[in-house]
Amino acid sequence: MTTNHYKALALFAMVMLLLGIPSGWPYAYYQILRWVVAIAAGIGAYKAYEQKKTPWIWLMVGIAILFNPIAPVYLDKSTWVILDVAAAALFGVAVFGGKRSLV
Repeated sequence: MTTNHYKALALFAMVMLLLGIPSGWPYAYYQILRWVVAIAAGIGAYKAYEQKKTPWIWLMVGIAILFNPIAPVYLDKSTWVILDVAAAALFGVAVFGGKRSLV
């Protein structure tokens, strides 16, 4: 996956995370959200591994595990809001973080 493709995927995941904060979405939205975020984080972890950016590897692996759709983690809505904002912020830094960015 090229850098531009990954940037687009990470931005898409970030937007989905932020849009998922308000209640009222159908459950299918959150299932798709899990797939998108887990895939974006998995690819991000691989990109971090290629670049030998160890902190990014662990951050992306953590996001991938937390949002994985195969064995979902069930938490209350208020906890998910915090995690959604944190994950969206990490994807934002991964793309726009300058020297600290992933790509």
